Amino acid sequence: MDTEISKFRCRDAFLTLAGEDFKRLVDFYCKLLRRNPQPYRPEVYAEFQLPGMRLGIFKPNIDHAAEFASPSSGGLSLCLEVEDLEGAIAHLTNLGYPPPDAIVAASHGQEIYAYDPAGNRIILHQS
Repeated sequence: MDTEISKFRCRDAFLTLAGEDFKRLVDFYCKLLRRNPQPYRPEVYAEFQLPGMRLGIFKPNIDHAAEFASPSSGGLSLCLEVEDLEGAIAHLTNLGYPPPDAIVAASHGQEIYAYDPAGNRIILHQS
């Protein structure tokens, strides 16, 4: 094994989402997750402690803004398992972000795709 590779040790991992409209994105996740971020630095960084993971939201540095301005979230998705998919859909709809398509059957249950204010994909699924 390469000695440089063997020196690599991952101590922690978490998902981050970038958005130019930082306040709007943080407000959305506060309402969606029904909790406040901790730590929180206005217009810089917000972090949500979730079961099994942390979700960080940041405003890209002006020098890197174009890198994060993609109209699509590519292959990255925030997956949230919910107890009541219909209730979660109603909650997103009340927030002003209704899922654009119908519920689909997946190998692990039912799921639906939704999008946050920055266009990041959220997959809600119910086993």
